[in-house]
Amino acid sequence: MTVPEPLNLAAAFAGFTETYAPRVAAELNGQMVKLARIQGRFVMHAHPNEDELFLVQRGELLMHFEDGPTRTVREGELLVVPRGVRHCPDAHEECWVLLFEPATTVNTGDVGGERTRDAVPLGNRAPSGEGA
Repeated sequence: MTVPEPLNLAAAFAGFTETYAPRVAAELNGQMVKLARIQGRFVMHAHPNEDELFLVQRGELLMHFEDGPTRTVREGELLVVPRGVRHCPDAHEECWVLLFEPATTVNTGDVGGERTRDAVPLGNRAPSGEGA
């Protein structure tokens, strides 16, 4: 048996600079724990089959909802976006977010497009351009 090592989140976030390009920090029970740097507005999208948890590690996340008010998620707070709910992450200043979601979750959900990125393991570079 391999004994697991703890992951220092600050060091993990310091290991990459791309925004909207998630990194896989851990996998468990068909779920992924991903780290993402967010700055600027993403795309409005939904995940028809997956809930998505956002835990803000640094900064402030704005979550815009198509059919509801914008929610502000501050450092140390989390927000769960239920499956099927159209949402759009946004941050005026860079924000570090831990995501917890099924391994099958596509970052752009039901809209796809040029901002779609596969999550890559920590320590690897994301594909060129903006991601997640």
